[in-house]
Amino acid sequence: MSSMLKVIQGRQSSREQFDPARPISKKDLKQILEAARWSPTAHNMQNFEIIVIDRKEPLAKIRKINSPISKVFIRENYEQLSFSKKEFLQKRVGILATRFPPKWRDPAKVNEAVLEGKSRLLSDTMQGAQVVLIVAYDVRRRAPASEGDFLGIISLGCVLENMWLVANQLGISFHVMSVFGAYAVENKLKRLLKIPRYMKIAFAIRLGYTTSSSKYLRVRRDLGTFVHDNEYGNRWSDRSYK
Repeated sequence: MSSMLKVIQGRQSSREQFDPARPISKKDLKQILEAARWSPTAHNMQNFEIIVIDRKEPLAKIRKINSPISKVFIRENYEQLSFSKKEFLQKRVGILATRFPPKWRDPAKVNEAVLEGKSRLLSDTMQGAQVVLIVAYDVRRRAPASEGDFLGIISLGCVLENMWLVANQLGISFHVMSVFGAYAVENKLKRLLKIPRYMKIAFAIRLGYTTSSSKYLRVRRDLGTFVHDNEYGNRWSDRSYK
Protein backbone atom coordinates (compact mmCIF):
# COMPACT_ATOMS: atom_id res chain seq x y z
CA MET A 1 0.00 0.00 0.00
CA SER A 2 1.30 3.45 -0.90
CA SER A 3 2.30 5.80 1.90
CA MET A 4 -0.26 8.36 0.63
CA LEU A 5 -3.10 5.85 0.89
CA LYS A 6 -2.02 5.03 4.44
CA VAL A 7 -2.21 8.72 5.34
CA ILE A 8 -5.71 8.90 3.84
CA GLN A 9 -6.85 5.81 5.74
CA GLY A 10 -5.37 7.19 8.96
CA ARG A 11 -7.28 10.49 8.74
CA GLN A 12 -9.92 10.92 11.43
CA SER A 13 -12.09 13.53 13.10
CA SER A 14 -11.24 14.42 16.70
CA ARG A 15 -14.31 15.42 18.73
CA GLU A 16 -12.52 15.06 22.07
CA GLN A 17 -11.26 17.78 24.41
CA PHE A 18 -8.05 19.43 23.25
CA ASP A 19 -5.17 20.18 25.60
CA PRO A 20 -5.16 23.99 26.11
CA ALA A 21 -1.59 23.83 27.45
CA ARG A 22 -0.16 22.25 24.31
CA PRO A 23 0.09 24.80 21.48
CA ILE A 24 0.42 24.22 17.74
CA SER A 25 3.84 25.29 16.52
CA LYS A 26 4.02 28.07 13.92
CA LYS A 27 6.00 25.73 11.69
CA ASP A 28 3.28 23.07 11.72
CA LEU A 29 0.52 25.62 11.25
CA LYS A 30 2.32 27.02 8.21
CA GLN A 31 2.53 23.54 6.68
CA ILE A 32 -1.23 23.09 7.10
CA LEU A 33 -1.85 26.47 5.47
CA GLU A 34 0.56 25.60 2.64
CA ALA A 35 -1.54 22.49 2.02
CA ALA A 36 -4.56 24.76 1.61
CA ARG A 37 -2.62 27.03 -0.74
CA TRP A 38 -1.85 24.13 -3.10
CA SER A 39 -5.37 22.70 -3.12
CA PRO A 40 -6.98 22.12 -6.52
CA THR A 41 -9.80 24.60 -7.18
CA ALA A 42 -12.17 25.00 -10.12
CA HIS A 43 -10.46 27.00 -12.89
CA ASN A 44 -7.73 27.77 -10.34
CA MET A 45 -10.04 30.46 -8.93
CA GLN A 46 -8.73 29.95 -5.38
CA ASN A 47 -11.95 31.48 -4.08
CA PHE A 48 -11.28 31.07 -0.37
CA GLU A 49 -9.91 33.02 2.55
CA ILE A 50 -8.66 31.58 5.84
CA ILE A 51 -8.82 33.49 9.10
CA VAL A 52 -6.42 32.13 11.73
CA ILE A 53 -7.65 32.66 15.28
CA ASP A 54 -4.90 31.87 17.79
CA ARG A 55 -4.91 34.81 20.21
CA LYS A 56 -6.57 34.54 23.60
CA GLU A 57 -8.85 37.56 23.31
CA PRO A 58 -10.68 36.69 20.06
CA LEU A 59 -10.81 33.00 21.06
CA ALA A 60 -12.47 33.97 24.35
CA LYS A 61 -15.03 36.13 22.55
CA ILE A 62 -15.83 33.40 20.05
CA ARG A 63 -16.35 30.86 22.84
CA LYS A 64 -19.08 33.08 24.32
CA ILE A 65 -21.18 33.13 21.14
CA ASN A 66 -24.51 31.33 21.50
CA SER A 67 -25.52 28.76 18.90
CA PRO A 68 -29.24 27.80 18.71
CA ILE A 69 -29.85 24.05 18.75
CA SER A 70 -30.91 22.99 15.25
CA LYS A 71 -33.87 20.63 15.22
CA VAL A 72 -33.08 19.67 11.63
CA PHE A 73 -29.48 18.82 12.53
CA ILE A 74 -30.53 16.69 15.50
CA ARG A 75 -33.15 14.79 13.50
CA GLU A 76 -30.89 14.11 10.54
CA ASN A 77 -27.89 13.37 12.76
CA TYR A 78 -29.96 10.85 14.71
CA GLU A 79 -30.81 9.04 11.47
CA GLN A 80 -27.07 8.50 10.86
CA LEU A 81 -26.27 7.03 14.27
CA SER A 82 -25.60 3.38 15.09
CA PHE A 83 -26.23 2.35 18.69
CA SER A 84 -23.99 -0.71 18.78
CA LYS A 85 -20.75 -1.78 17.13
CA LYS A 86 -22.60 -4.66 15.48
CA GLU A 87 -25.09 -2.27 13.87
CA PHE A 88 -22.25 0.06 12.86
CA LEU A 89 -20.29 -2.72 11.18
CA GLN A 90 -23.40 -3.89 9.34
CA LYS A 91 -24.44 -0.45 8.07
CA ARG A 92 -20.88 0.59 7.09
CA VAL A 93 -21.95 4.25 7.05
CA GLY A 94 -22.78 6.92 9.62
CA ILE A 95 -21.41 7.46 13.10
CA LEU A 96 -21.29 5.38 16.28
CA ALA A 97 -23.61 7.03 18.82
CA THR A 98 -21.04 6.82 21.62
CA ARG A 99 -19.08 9.58 19.87
CA PHE A 100 -21.79 12.05 20.85
CA PRO A 101 -22.81 13.21 24.36
CA PRO A 102 -25.72 11.20 25.84
CA LYS A 103 -28.08 14.18 25.55
CA TRP A 104 -27.52 14.25 21.78
CA ARG A 105 -28.44 10.57 21.37
CA ASP A 106 -32.05 10.95 22.48
CA PRO A 107 -34.02 13.01 19.93
CA ALA A 108 -36.93 13.49 22.35
CA LYS A 109 -34.74 15.26 24.91
CA VAL A 110 -33.05 17.43 22.31
CA ASN A 111 -36.33 18.33 20.59
CA GLU A 112 -37.61 19.43 23.96
CA ALA A 113 -34.58 21.69 24.33
CA VAL A 114 -35.23 23.12 20.85
CA LEU A 115 -38.84 23.92 21.73
CA GLU A 116 -37.66 25.65 24.89
CA GLY A 117 -35.37 27.85 22.77
CA LYS A 118 -32.17 26.56 24.36
CA SER A 119 -28.76 27.11 22.82
CA ARG A 120 -25.15 26.09 23.27
CA LEU A 121 -22.02 28.15 23.56
CA LEU A 122 -19.39 27.69 20.88
CA SER A 123 -17.03 26.77 23.71
CA ASP A 124 -18.90 23.43 23.89
CA THR A 125 -17.77 22.73 20.32
CA MET A 126 -14.30 24.26 20.53
CA GLN A 127 -13.35 22.20 23.61
CA GLY A 128 -10.05 23.76 24.56
CA ALA A 129 -8.81 24.50 21.04
CA GLN A 130 -6.15 27.20 20.93
CA VAL A 131 -6.13 27.44 17.12
CA VAL A 132 -9.25 27.87 14.99
CA LEU A 133 -9.24 28.27 11.21
CA ILE A 134 -12.29 29.89 9.64
CA VAL A 135 -12.68 29.21 5.91
CA ALA A 136 -14.80 31.66 3.93
CA TYR A 137 -15.49 32.36 0.25
CA ASP A 138 -16.73 35.28 -1.84
CA VAL A 139 -20.37 34.68 -2.83
CA ARG A 140 -20.04 37.21 -5.66
CA ARG A 141 -17.82 34.81 -7.58
CA ARG A 142 -18.54 31.36 -8.92
CA ALA A 143 -16.84 28.78 -11.09
CA PRO A 144 -17.79 29.33 -14.77
CA ALA A 145 -21.14 27.79 -15.77
CA SER A 146 -21.44 26.05 -12.40
CA GLU A 147 -25.04 26.18 -11.21
CA GLY A 148 -25.17 26.93 -7.50
CA ASP A 149 -21.36 27.17 -7.69
CA PHE A 150 -21.23 23.40 -7.30
CA LEU A 151 -17.63 23.29 -8.54
CA GLY A 152 -16.69 26.06 -6.11
CA ILE A 153 -18.10 24.06 -3.20
CA ILE A 154 -16.15 21.00 -4.35
CA SER A 155 -13.05 23.21 -4.34
CA LEU A 156 -13.64 24.10 -0.69
CA GLY A 157 -13.80 20.39 0.03
CA CYS A 158 -10.38 20.00 -1.59
CA VAL A 159 -9.01 22.78 0.63
CA LEU A 160 -10.44 21.01 3.67
CA GLU A 161 -9.06 17.61 2.73
CA ASN A 162 -5.57 18.91 1.98
CA MET A 163 -5.32 20.59 5.38
CA TRP A 164 -6.80 17.57 7.13
CA LEU A 165 -4.33 15.10 5.65
CA VAL A 166 -1.31 17.23 6.48
CA ALA A 167 -2.55 17.84 10.02
CA ASN A 168 -3.04 14.13 10.61
CA GLN A 169 0.39 13.35 9.20
CA LEU A 170 1.84 15.88 11.66
CA GLY A 171 -0.01 14.21 14.54
CA ILE A 172 -2.30 17.21 15.02
CA SER A 173 -5.94 16.56 15.86
CA PHE A 174 -8.47 18.09 13.47
CA HIS A 175 -12.20 18.71 13.85
CA VAL A 176 -14.55 20.44 11.40
CA MET A 177 -17.05 22.78 13.08
CA SER A 178 -19.92 23.30 10.64
CA VAL A 179 -21.88 25.31 13.23
CA PHE A 180 -19.64 28.31 12.46
CA GLY A 181 -21.46 28.59 9.12
CA ALA A 182 -24.93 28.60 10.68
CA TYR A 183 -26.78 31.85 9.95
CA ALA A 184 -27.06 33.18 13.51
CA VAL A 185 -23.49 32.25 14.41
CA GLU A 186 -22.03 33.49 11.14
CA ASN A 187 -23.53 36.98 11.57
CA LYS A 188 -22.01 37.33 15.04
CA LEU A 189 -18.63 36.14 13.79
CA LYS A 190 -18.70 38.57 10.89
CA ARG A 191 -19.21 41.50 13.25
CA LEU A 192 -16.60 40.27 15.68
CA LEU A 193 -13.92 39.48 13.11
CA LYS A 194 -14.74 42.24 10.59
CA ILE A 195 -15.57 39.75 7.84
CA PRO A 196 -17.19 41.51 4.84
CA ARG A 197 -20.89 40.88 4.22
CA TYR A 198 -20.24 39.34 0.79
CA MET A 199 -18.09 36.61 2.36
CA LYS A 200 -19.78 33.37 3.40
CA ILE A 201 -18.31 31.19 6.15
CA ALA A 202 -18.13 27.64 4.78
CA PHE A 203 -16.84 25.96 7.94
CA ALA A 204 -14.30 26.30 10.72
CA ILE A 205 -11.63 23.91 11.95
CA ARG A 206 -10.18 23.46 15.39
CA LEU A 207 -6.61 22.23 15.68
CA GLY A 208 -4.84 20.83 18.70
CA TYR A 209 -3.82 17.74 20.60
CA THR A 210 -6.33 15.54 22.38
CA THR A 211 -5.93 15.00 26.11
CA SER A 212 -6.50 11.26 25.67
CA SER A 213 -6.27 8.62 22.96
CA SER A 214 -8.63 9.57 20.14
CA LYS A 215 -8.63 6.32 18.14
CA TYR A 216 -12.09 5.00 17.36
CA LEU A 217 -13.82 2.42 15.18
CA ARG A 218 -14.12 3.61 11.57
CA VAL A 219 -16.03 1.93 8.75
CA ARG A 220 -16.31 2.33 5.00
CA ARG A 221 -18.40 0.64 2.35
CA ASP A 222 -16.73 -2.14 0.36
CA LEU A 223 -15.65 -1.18 -3.17
CA GLY A 224 -18.17 -3.55 -4.72
CA THR A 225 -21.08 -1.70 -3.10
CA PHE A 226 -20.47 1.63 -4.83
CA VAL A 227 -18.13 1.04 -7.78
CA HIS A 228 -19.77 0.04 -11.09
CA ASP A 229 -17.89 -1.76 -13.86
CA ASN A 230 -18.42 0.03 -17.19
CA GLU A 231 -22.18 0.45 -16.65
CA TYR A 232 -24.37 1.32 -13.68
CA GLY A 233 -25.57 -1.74 -11.81
CA ASN A 234 -22.73 -3.96 -12.99
CA ARG A 235 -20.92 -4.26 -9.68
CA TRP A 236 -17.16 -3.88 -9.72
CA SER A 237 -15.06 -6.59 -8.09
CA ASP A 238 -11.37 -7.27 -7.56
CA ARG A 239 -11.72 -10.08 -10.11
CA SER A 240 -12.40 -7.46 -12.80
CA TYR A 241 -8.79 -6.31 -12.61
CA LYS A 242 -6.86 -9.51 -12.05
